[in-house]
Amino acid sequence: MEEIPRSHPRYWSLVTRQKLVDAMKEGIVVPQGLISHGRGEAFDYILGERTLDFALEAERVAVASLLLAKRPIVSVNGNYAALAADEIVELSNKLNIPIEVNVFHRTEERVRSIENFMRSHGAGRVYGADCKKTHIPGLESARGIVCEDGIYSADVVMVAIEDGDRTEALRRMGKVVIAIDLNPFSRTAQAASITVVDEAIRATKNMASLVDQLKGFGRSGLEAIVKGYRNSEVLKRAFSAMLKRLEEASSKGVIIDFGFPDEISL
Repeated sequence: MEEIPRSHPRYWSLVTRQKLVDAMKEGIVVPQGLISHGRGEAFDYILGERTLDFALEAERVAVASLLLAKRPIVSVNGNYAALAADEIVELSNKLNIPIEVNVFHRTEERVRSIENFMRSHGAGRVYGADCKKTHIPGLESARGIVCEDGIYSADVVMVAIEDGDRTEALRRMGKVVIAIDLNPFSRTAQAASITVVDEAIRATKNMASLVDQLKGFGRSGLEAIVKGYRNSEVLKRAFSAMLKRLEEASSKGVIIDFGFPDEISL
């Protein structure tokens, strides 16, 4: 990885971008994934690059749903693997649930690269290139390829930075879809059962931390958490938070206090 000075005010952002660039060189991320990341980061700017209360609520409901599920699975694409492999593995291992490599721009070589990458970070059960494959109904071409014993058979599927029509197709199959997506306008965010409007690394780390807390709730306690959840309300709160931040910016103009005078003296 290219050396990035820790004194840089955007250190973590630059580290994240470099992770994706390095992963692209390894065949894990495709060029289109870099564009996708940039779009998401723009929304994170508006959110203030922090986990807000509505996101934490969705993360809590997501973990409760994964604990209640009979056949849960975490779907991992190139970007998600490159950004949050350690966090994904921690969540997967804590919940004892499998991972499936599922990508938009699919080659078996790329799927195998991501699968090996996840295993190198400690992943246990990973469905990928060698599984028995089937097709999600209604999705054309390689985009709909899934593992028969993985996503196809799952009742709860967690996705991140996902293609919208695949989320729709999974919902039509009757699955509960948990989506981590910084863009609440996206088809993925709008179609999901539970939308976590948060950055992928933060969200997955938060969810892994919540597992320990929620494991002690018992089935009835977990069901109570899930029962009262309404995704439309969480999305409304996400939009409201963005609007509030933009209104603040529009009223002040300069929202980062550098201590510089506003007037120009020559």
